[in-house]
Amino acid sequence: MRISWGSLKTVAGFVGAIALTQFGVNSSAIAADTVVIRLGLFTESISLAELQKAAKTGELPESLQPYAKRLSEQQRRFFLGALGMNIPMNVVTINRLVNTQIGTTILNDFATALAREDKAGVQALRAGLVLGSTAPQGLSILSFIAAYPSKRLEIDLPQAFIVAGNLNTAFWRTQQFMLSIAPQLDPRTPKIAFPFDPSQLGNAQVKTLNLSLNDQKRLRKIPVDIYWSTAATPNKPVIVFSHGFASVRTDLRYLAEHLASHGYVVAALEHPGSNAANTDLALQGKTRVVQPQEFLNRPQDISFVLDELEKFNQTPNHPLQGKLATTNAMVVGYSFGGGTALALAGAELQLERLKQRCKKNLAVLSLGEAMQCIAQELPENTYQLRDTRIKQAIALNPTTSLMFGETGLTKVQIPTLVLTGSADKTTPALTEQIVGFDKIPSPKWLVGIVGGTHLSVKDPSTTLDQIGKPNTPISGGEVVGEQAADVRKYLKAIALAFAAQMTPEAKNYAIFLTSDYAQFASTTAFPFRLITDIPPDAMTVVKEFVDK
Repeated sequence: MRISWGSLKTVAGFVGAIALTQFGVNSSAIAADTVVIRLGLFTESISLAELQKAAKTGELPESLQPYAKRLSEQQRRFFLGALGMNIPMNVVTINRLVNTQIGTTILNDFATALAREDKAGVQALRAGLVLGSTAPQGLSILSFIAAYPSKRLEIDLPQAFIVAGNLNTAFWRTQQFMLSIAPQLDPRTPKIAFPFDPSQLGNAQVKTLNLSLNDQKRLRKIPVDIYWSTAATPNKPVIVFSHGFASVRTDLRYLAEHLASHGYVVAALEHPGSNAANTDLALQGKTRVVQPQEFLNRPQDISFVLDELEKFNQTPNHPLQGKLATTNAMVVGYSFGGGTALALAGAELQLERLKQRCKKNLAVLSLGEAMQCIAQELPENTYQLRDTRIKQAIALNPTTSLMFGETGLTKVQIPTLVLTGSADKTTPALTEQIVGFDKIPSPKWLVGIVGGTHLSVKDPSTTLDQIGKPNTPISGGEVVGEQAADVRKYLKAIALAFAAQMTPEAKNYAIFLTSDYAQFASTTAFPFRLITDIPPDAMTVVKEFVDK
C-alpha cells in the first residue's frame, strides 16, 4: 500500500495547522525595564541592562550573586544560556502562533511562571512575544522583556525553569514548520464505506497473567503482564510493549486489552533500569536516573521476554501452550520505548554525532534529546540490536533525533508505523519523528495527531497526576484522560489494523491504514492524518528548519 501527498498543501493538513485569527498589538505600550526575580521567599530586582550584560559576558548579574548558591550549576548554565538564545520565528509567525490552540497553551504555560503579583496576564504575554519578535535579532528572552507592556515584570524563577525547559528549540521549530506549510486543514470528508469499527472491543474475554521473569545472565528481574484470551492462536503475532522513561508496564493497558480481545497475546514488560521504581530510587540519591547501558538493555529485555514466551509455548498444560507465535512478533514502543522498538526493528545506534552535540550541553535541548545524550557514555559508536523475530514495529512519539545518527534509521528492515503529536514538547514532532520517518525504508506509515501532546496516548490510569495542571515537570499543557479519548480510540483502531497485516485477515483491515480512514476518524478536537511517504518538496522545507 502506498499513499502519496500530491502537494505541499496536503502535507500541511498532516502536520496540523489550526485556523488563525489576527491579533492587534499596541506598539506604544510601556516596556519593562526591571525584572523582579522571585526565588522562594526572596526577591531581587534586576535591570534589563544587567541581563543584557550577562548574556554577553556569560556571568550571572551581580545582584543575583547572593542567590547563586540556591541555584544548581545546571540551573546557572541554563539561565545564562537561555538569555542568549533566539527563538527561530519572525513576527508574522509569532503573531499567527499565539492565536492558535497550541499558542494559547504556550501562553498559559508562560503565565504560570509569572509571580502572583504580576496581574498583566496572558494578553500582556501575547503582546510581549509579538513585539519582541520585531527586534533586529529576533525574539529572545531579552527582546521579550524589553517589549513587555509593563514597567515591571516579576518572575517565579523555579517555575520559569520548568516552562523554559518544556518550550525548547525543537518544539518552536515544529510549530514554525506547521504554520509555514499549513495555512488550513483539509476539510474534505472521504466518501468510502468502512466495513466495521476496529476501535471496538473484540468478542474474546481478556485474561491477565502477572509474571516476574529473571534474566540471570544480566541480573535483571523483569515484571511482565500478559494479556490473552482463549481465542488466542499462533496465526496471530505475539505483541510486546515497551514503556516510556520513568513509567510502568501499564502505560498502554487499554491498548493491550483491546488487542487481546481480538485474539492477540500481548506481553507488557517493565524495564527495571528506566521505570518509575528506578526513578524513585534516583530521587532518593540511590542510583542514576538512567544508566547509559539502558539503551542496550531495553532491546535485550524484549528479546529475553520472547525467549521466555517460547518456553511457555512448549510447556505442557501451560495456559499459553501452543498459542504463541514468538518468531512472528510485533513490538509497540512509546517514547523512550519507541526508540527501543526501532532498534529492535533494525535501526542502528550511531553515537558519534550524538557525542559531539551532547558535549555542548546546550540549554535548548528537549527532554527527549537530553535523554538520548545519556548514551554518549557508551564505549562504542555503533550498536546493532535487531531481533529477527520482530516482524513489525509501532513507535509512538519515539526518540530518534540523536541516537540513530545520520543513517541508523535507514537500516530498519520491517514494516514500521510511527505516531507523532503536533503539540508534543518532550519529543517534538519535527525533529524526533518527521525527519526520522523520511529515513525509514518502506513499507511505513506516519500517523499525525493534530493537537496531540506527549502523554495523550497513555492509559488514563497513568496520567492522573496531569489532570487539571497547566504545566508539569514532564511536559506542560498535556492533553490526557477523557480529553484524549479520541486519540486512544483511533490508536486502538490502527494498532489492530497494523497487527492484522501479519494474519490471514490482512486485506480486511488494510483500509484502516489509509488517509481516508484517518480523515473519517478525525474529530473537532483531534484531526488525524496518515501518510506513507513525504514528497521531496516537503522534505526540503523540513530540512531547512532542522538545519537552522
